[in-house]
Amino acid sequence: MSIQVLTNYFIEYGAFFIFLIVLLEYLNLPGFPAGVIMPLAGIWAAKGEIGFPMVMLLSVAAGLVGSWALYLLGRLGGTKVMEFYFRKFPKQQPVIEDKMQMLREKGCIGVFVSKLLPMVRTIISIPAGMVRMDFLKYTVSSVCGIFIWNLVFVGAGYFFGETAIRILG
Repeated sequence: MSIQVLTNYFIEYGAFFIFLIVLLEYLNLPGFPAGVIMPLAGIWAAKGEIGFPMVMLLSVAAGLVGSWALYLLGRLGGTKVMEFYFRKFPKQQPVIEDKMQMLREKGCIGVFVSKLLPMVRTIISIPAGMVRMDFLKYTVSSVCGIFIWNLVFVGAGYFFGETAIRILG
């Protein structure tokens, strides 16, 4: 899919597109990777189509909603979800079990750091729910990590995107 096609989605669906794609990514569902969408949203903001603060607000809100959903999934049915997940992805079991132990030991710091790491940043919400981490502390540490992660990608699009498009295009 070309950058022009994605840009057309931004034009057609506006801010809703940013929210939806980032939400899907934080729900760990297939879709457009947020690592592509967020820089494009930054480019869109640089062109004046939407404000940079609005892109950040939408992307952080979407990330938080997706994280809350997975947290609640872990809290309400985490054991069954993990059994299903481990059957599908057995190589992930040691990594997730390690993250659950880290959450028990490190708590909020573990969530914050995990939100900054590829691969574990979305899935960490399920173990956080499973270990019954305090919801308010989970939310604050998630927002901080999500904000930094999204700021890097949206900011890269905002500051370097046009140059990258000229070089690649």
